Parts: sequence; C-alpha cells; structure tokens
Amino acid sequence: MALSSPVSPFAKRFGGCRLKPFSRFRASSDVPVPDFFSSDWLESRKKRPFGPKLDFSAEEAIQCQLDALKYNDQPRQDYGIEVMYRFAGFDPFERSTYFGPFFDLGQFERFRRIFHHSTYRVLLCHKERKILSSLWVKEDRFKQRVWVQGSRPEEEEVFQFTMVQRVGGCWDGYWLTESLLHDGNVFLGGVAY
Repeated sequence: MALSSPVSPFAKRFGGCRLKPFSRFRASSDVPVPDFFSSDWLESRKKRPFGPKLDFSAEEAIQCQLDALKYNDQPRQDYGIEVMYRFAGFDPFERSTYFGPFFDLGQFERFRRIFHHSTYRVLLCHKERKILSSLWVKEDRFKQRVWVQGSRPEEEEVFQFTMVQRVGGCWDGYWLTESLLHDGNVFLGGVAY
C-alpha cells in the first residue's frame, strides 16, 4: 500500500492531526540555537576568529587570509595572524615547512613572531596586492603567487600560497594552507622565533 504523502517516522497521528517531530532547537530568526547551549552562544560564536569554511574554494580561502592580514589589528591586535593560524594545515606536534625551513610552529606565539619578521611583516596591514599567477597542480592542490605592497615606503614582496584540500578526517573537503613562501631566501640571516 503506497502512502499519498511522505510521513516522518517521528510524526504521530492524534485525532487526525500530525504532530511535528521533537526538536531541540529554539525558534530564532537567524540561526537555530540548540537549547543545551547558553543563550549567548551565537554571539560568542560570532566573536571567534574567522577560519576555514567548507564552501570556500582555494582562491576564496587565500582571499580571506589576505583580507585578514590587510586589517591585521582589527578588531584586536594580530587578529589577522590568528586567522592565518586557523587556516594553517600543519600538525602542531611536528616541525613544519609552512614558511620554508623546518620550524616548530605548534605554539601560536612562534607562528606570530615569524609574521613580524622583516620579510613577512609586509603582509601585515598592507596597502595593495595583485595576483601574479595561479596554478592547479592537482585536483586537491592549488598554488597562487601574490605581489604585496606594504604600508611602509618602497616595501613590496612576492609570496606563494600552496593550498591543499584535505580528504578524510574532521577537515574533509576544507582548503588549508600548506605553505606560505617568500620568493627569496628570507631566513638567510636567521630568525629568532
């Protein structure tokens, strides 16, 4: 016997009426908030640093990171670097080649210090940028070279983003930054991190 209208397994008939299935969400105009969260959960969630989203393409992920670095100190100091750290696709328990040489970047402070190094600081609060080239290396790997003009006089550098789309695990489908490289030998004189 076929049913004329789809019936949810949770729907029950009572006196000719269908009851809606049990829901743990409060009514809200923007986003449903589960009733087991505090009432300010949504507001506190909005204040968190911006990070990767499943619906971002590789190009959009790079754009968001560069926008965050352009306005690095808004709404708080080094917010843009926090965003970069959230997009970083390295294991915090292993040394990483995110900036080229092997560095221990597991602690945010070490990651932050490299951005304040003379070569990478051009990205912080930069004035202008231009995409020089884009290349799909594989279906899940994308590279983009970007020219950046800094906020200080005659400060300009070229950087290469390497984005990788994760497969499996909790980051499945997300584009994360595998490396951010300068087009020169930036650590020739060393860096204290």
